[in-house]
Amino acid sequence: MKRQLKQIFRKGRNQILKDYIVYPALSGPGWKQTLQANVAANITRNLWAYVIIFCGHFPDGALHFTEEEVEDETRAEWYLRQMLGSANFDGGRLLHILSGSLGYQIEHHVFPDLPSNRYPEIAVEVRKICAEHGIPYTTGPLYKQYGQALRTITLLSLPNSWTKHASEKYGAIQPPTRKVADRGRKSDAERPTRRTELGGWSRASASARA
Repeated sequence: MKRQLKQIFRKGRNQILKDYIVYPALSGPGWKQTLQANVAANITRNLWAYVIIFCGHFPDGALHFTEEEVEDETRAEWYLRQMLGSANFDGGRLLHILSGSLGYQIEHHVFPDLPSNRYPEIAVEVRKICAEHGIPYTTGPLYKQYGQALRTITLLSLPNSWTKHASEKYGAIQPPTRKVADRGRKSDAERPTRRTELGGWSRASASARA
């Protein structure tokens, strides 16, 4: 953790020095314009990145897993978790270029080493596999995905007792029960209860949400 914090601090320090001291200094008399432009560019970039990244992880249908739930997971379960734990957003080619193709967040999770320009191609196959096995493929317009993400984050920022009504309204679902192999893995019933806003998944619940 300390090493990670040092890396974050070093990266932030270097970015601040570059954008707000070095570049303005190199601009000479126009240093104020350079400083203002860099501030505006960083604010715009960070807001855009925030929208894109949150739309890939917090819309309805994108599940979240506790550390206990992923203990001893198999390779197949890892792939399933990547598909269930992420979400896409729909849009034209220009939108996906501007978002670095992160509108294909599901494919990004399943194939993290794949070049992003291949995501649209592989997305067709991933969608087919999800349909074949009854796995939800979460996607929708950017504005809708962001609205759902914003609502979820707002609910998670509040105490459980405040959000009970909202959880019932938006159909929070408990994790599915399933047969557990004899490898010391906890059953879903034995695992700690998750925040109800995050929901769970099963084929029955996926059909009910459709």
